[in-house]
Amino acid sequence: MKPKERYKKLKEHLTQENPVLVEVINEYEELDKIAKKLGFLDENKTFTEEISWWPLISVLGTFSSGKSSFINEYLGKKIQTTGNQAVDNKFTVICYSKNSEVITLPGVALDADPRFPFYNISKEIEKIDNTETSINRYLQLKTVNTENIKGKILIDSPGFDADVQRDETLKITRHIIDISDLVLIFFDARHPEPGAMRDTLNHLVEVAKNHKDADKILYILNQIDTCAKEDNLEDIIGAWQRALSQKGIVSGKFYAIYNESAAKIENEEQKERLKKKKDEDLIEILEKIDKVLIDRAYRIVKNIKTKSNEILENLPLLKERLSSFRTILLITDILTIALFSVIVLYIKNLGASSYVVYGLIGFLILAFLFLHFKAKSFIAKFMAKKIENSFLKSSFIFQTKWYKPYLLAPSKATNKKIKNYLHNLIDRSKTFIQKLNDQFITLQHQKEEL
Repeated sequence: MKPKERYKKLKEHLTQENPVLVEVINEYEELDKIAKKLGFLDENKTFTEEISWWPLISVLGTFSSGKSSFINEYLGKKIQTTGNQAVDNKFTVICYSKNSEVITLPGVALDADPRFPFYNISKEIEKIDNTETSINRYLQLKTVNTENIKGKILIDSPGFDADVQRDETLKITRHIIDISDLVLIFFDARHPEPGAMRDTLNHLVEVAKNHKDADKILYILNQIDTCAKEDNLEDIIGAWQRALSQKGIVSGKFYAIYNESAAKIENEEQKERLKKKKDEDLIEILEKIDKVLIDRAYRIVKNIKTKSNEILENLPLLKERLSSFRTILLITDILTIALFSVIVLYIKNLGASSYVVYGLIGFLILAFLFLHFKAKSFIAKFMAKKIENSFLKSSFIFQTKWYKPYLLAPSKATNKKIKNYLHNLIDRSKTFIQKLNDQFITLQHQKEEL
């Protein structure tokens, strides 16, 4: 997708789901222009591709663990089929739409939508299954018209205790956990003993084990109403926690919930106790889901400051390398000109005619131009290999292209107009932060009033 088309589509979606961020697209567009002018960004790229504009919440678990029921209840609509058996073998990506009907689209639809951070996941799928329809085999998209999903993306995973495509599913799951803002892993409380949940532990929990961002992973023990008849909720939770710790899971929050509308608890005292625990945990889970939307919005705005500062920090380094490049190439050109001048004088002193001398000069000029561009390419490649910073390296390569005037190259890195523009972008990002603060404070007040 071309940058201009991406800007347009992002604005269309954000106008519906998060209007405060619409203006931020213009700031990214300006930042892209500066970065492209300096060579820090490829002409067909945009910084808006490097960050997900919608927070991604992954819901993982085994069949019958209640994850699809949780999603339906959260959305307020039954869009996912529930049951004790496998009902779908694909990852279902769920997002907002104005259409009143739930629409299911093939996985390829995800590649064309700027909301989704699935460009890399497409590559991961290609590694697993290198066919034209591979993404449709593992992913599908569902759109739903409900306020709770506005500005967010949910992923419902296929169950992990199915033998079909298990290894492939786990490979994709690892990548989904990496790109997710929040990961909910569901367990069926009806099978607390290690033997019954061995498959889950071996094929699901291992994926999340020792993850670098373990705090974003929540472990949810669902359907606790079905196995707490003896009022032993703490024992059940403890059994699961011990089983998880044996597998190396030592971080991540543990919750216990159930579907109150489907629960059949005869003992009123026990019912009240379970409900209190469920309500407390569910409120915290929902708060964390809401928080990822806020965190993602701030991250998007702060990324303007981050990228602007990254360019500013690299400008002195760019100037240093371009100055060295200019000096080396200038010395090479001077030596070449001096050598060719000696040759012309030598031929002239031998008594050659004017036609011969002028012809020689014309030939040497062409030879100089050929050697100049050859030397320029060689020196640029040699110096670029020694630059470890990929961001700086791309700019250096751009500034040393054959058609770029090398004598003026260092001036690009000292352009005050560009530096001032970057500082202005940083200042404007602070204004957007304040707008986000005002928006989220207003939303918080509205929730409290409700």
